Amino acid sequence: MDNKGLPFKEPRQQGDWRESFQGWGLSWSGLLNNQKGEWWLLAQVVLICAHILPTWPSELLQAWSWPVVLHVTGLMVFAVGLGLALQGFLALGPSLSPLPDPKPNAVLITTGVYRHCRHPLYRAVLICSVGVVLAKGSLLHLALLLILVAVLNGKAHREEKRLCNVHPDYLTYRSSTPAILPGLPGLDWRQD
Repeated sequence: MDNKGLPFKEPRQQGDWRESFQGWGLSWSGLLNNQKGEWWLLAQVVLICAHILPTWPSELLQAWSWPVVLHVTGLMVFAVGLGLALQGFLALGPSLSPLPDPKPNAVLITTGVYRHCRHPLYRAVLICSVGVVLAKGSLLHLALLLILVAVLNGKAHREEKRLCNVHPDYLTYRSSTPAILPGLPGLDWRQD
């Protein structure tokens, strides 16, 4: 039992780090028919990669100089997001999957960063995106952040349906732990 009284399985000992990248079930047929939620992953990757686009509208920055303090703050927020992503990645270990469908025989992780948030990797991606918005001061990047919120929300809901089917303890965990960001509508649901 963890400190909230939830039963959980201890993750297997961290062996070879490459185990985290095995058994994901990615396939061309899955990409065509969204068998394991591949379209959610594709949308997420496209949106994350789009963050390298230049600021838009560029005229906004030419007319008004973006404050250095916001630029530096954005870079710091981005770095915090990367650190949180690393924590989530390490906590999942062999249970890591980029798809919303859990890996077969993956253990349910409810400790570490997962004790405070059910989707810390999604939270980390959103925090990184906020950092980019602050650093660049771009309406395009603000739009990317808002679309990313919607995509990660949908992906997380699909993931949770699958986790409830695989791990009966997930319902208890879900009812007591914030989803992505506590208290924010659309990013914290506990009874859906």
